[in-house]
Amino acid sequence: MNKIACFGIIILTVISCKATSVPISESPKSNTSTVNYQEEVGTAEKIYFKSSGTELFWGLTISDDKIIFKTVSDSIVTPHTEPILAMDANVKLYRIKTETTQLNIQISQQNCVNEMSGVAFPYSVSIEYKKNAAHEFEKVNGCGQYITDYRLHDIWVLEELNGKKINKEDFSKEFPLLEIYANDNKFLGFAGCNRMNGSLFFEKGKLQFTNVVTTKTMCEPANKEAEFLQAFQSTNTYQIENNRLLLSNPSGMKIKFKKID
Repeated sequence: MNKIACFGIIILTVISCKATSVPISESPKSNTSTVNYQEEVGTAEKIYFKSSGTELFWGLTISDDKIIFKTVSDSIVTPHTEPILAMDANVKLYRIKTETTQLNIQISQQNCVNEMSGVAFPYSVSIEYKKNAAHEFEKVNGCGQYITDYRLHDIWVLEELNGKKINKEDFSKEFPLLEIYANDNKFLGFAGCNRMNGSLFFEKGKLQFTNVVTTKTMCEPANKEAEFLQAFQSTNTYQIENNRLLLSNPSGMKIKFKKID
């Protein structure tokens, strides 16, 4: 009995030690915020860029107020900062340095295929990061895309063309109409005489209508479809306010749509 009792005590002691053990090495505490579900939900509508790794498991989101970079073992959250723009290519560089972290993000417009999923993306992403206690940066690469403003997803009818309100004399059939599908970066509509469709090019604060195709119906001489299409395809910035969509470009060309759906 004494042998059995001693053996039982040894077993209980071993189990107790396993239950209270701690890892040999534990990551040091830092002031870097930890991402949680509510933070991601709270910024979901403000996120304008998402990226993920082509090999290692990591994710990046950039929103109006913060940048969140997550790896398997860590999460880095920093305030948003405006990127440095390259002069001769569509390349953006975010350089962020806080009391605890350094994070450099380069976003380049070029085709990128995620090696794990096989999905193609329009932007390649390279990231360098380190806690300030580390001597060297860690580097990862991946693919990403801009998230088109969900507010564009609607039906819009032309209200003003080059700063002037349009009337029935400007378009012989009906006013130009634009139906935008933000999730697919596509659009279709009516240009004032012909039907049209095409694609969206979207980045933060930037919107262009590309690959525009129209039918070939002969228009009346007074119809302003040609003027509308020229303005429509030359605009590259947008604003949404009071159920109005204003498209413009640096040269001063403007067209305004009214939300009807």
